[in-house]
Amino acid sequence: MNLSAAYQEARQKAIQQGVQQGRLEERQGLVKSLLQARFGKIDKTLSTVIEPLVQCSPQEIAEWLLHWSREDLIAKFGKSRKVK
Repeated sequence: MNLSAAYQEARQKAIQQGVQQGRLEERQGLVKSLLQARFGKIDKTLSTVIEPLVQCSPQEIAEWLLHWSREDLIAKFGKSRKVK
């Protein structure tokens, strides 16, 4: 059975998207775990930093979660921050 080039391309794209989604979910779990270990329960305010942090590089995530205070993280990544 020969698959058309368009089908193969669509299939490969779907696989890549699945892999990328899996990586984001894994990174999100890591960010949540580190926040919880560092600050205890993740309340509504602290939860607003998760999605923006997940979009950052692993090196940036590590730096910010290990060295920044809760208040600094919320100021930089929280939903109430001003958009440029």
